[in-house]
Amino acid sequence: MSLHLTDVTLTYPDGDSRLTALDGVTLDVPGGSITAVVGPSGSGKSSLLAVAATLIAPDRGTVAVDGTTTTGMTRADLAGLRRRKIGIVFQQPNLLPSLTAAEQLQVMARIDGRSPSGARARAMELLDAVGLADRAGRRPHQLSGGQRQRVNIARALMNDPTVLLVDEPTSALDHERGAAVVDLITRLTHRQATATVLVTHDRTHLTAVDRVAEMHDGRLRPLSAAR
Repeated sequence: MSLHLTDVTLTYPDGDSRLTALDGVTLDVPGGSITAVVGPSGSGKSSLLAVAATLIAPDRGTVAVDGTTTTGMTRADLAGLRRRKIGIVFQQPNLLPSLTAAEQLQVMARIDGRSPSGARARAMELLDAVGLADRAGRRPHQLSGGQRQRVNIARALMNDPTVLLVDEPTSALDHERGAAVVDLITRLTHRQATATVLVTHDRTHLTAVDRVAEMHDGRLRPLSAAR
């Protein structure tokens, strides 16, 4: 289980020229480890996540998810890869208002064609892992901000991904709840053996991760050990 980005360059149209969002980025994230990516707004962090999630194809370079190189894959194949191999924790939980916490997770399994009974058991297992088994029947408006984010994390793990991509999970939380969410992501990364990338502006939580990388003007600085 791993994520490898090799010499990835991504540009966007900018008038008569092109703007470089990622400039020769190389990143290796082994399974069971969490790498935090920090940097100012506009440095390329969101572009990095989009490329790692196979939502955008880079101009140059390769992306490999659990040993599968995505170059040349069709849109349908990429969608299948995301369903099976990639979990994404969005900055905002974006939970469906009409569904309970358990149902938010079960929908993910249904999309992947899994049996309803197995999906229910897996959903309850993950809700227990994030400390919300007793909130399985609650809808989003009945949950706190921190609880909704925990459901968001559990949902991303529903189909047993090998890569977990996390976008600013603490931005709407106070420091204590934010620290709890980062600790949860770290514990689940080790437990599920995912290759996790955590994009964050908040450097106060970096002691909880395994490695830190800094982005500036589309370039990724060498990784450093966080602890």
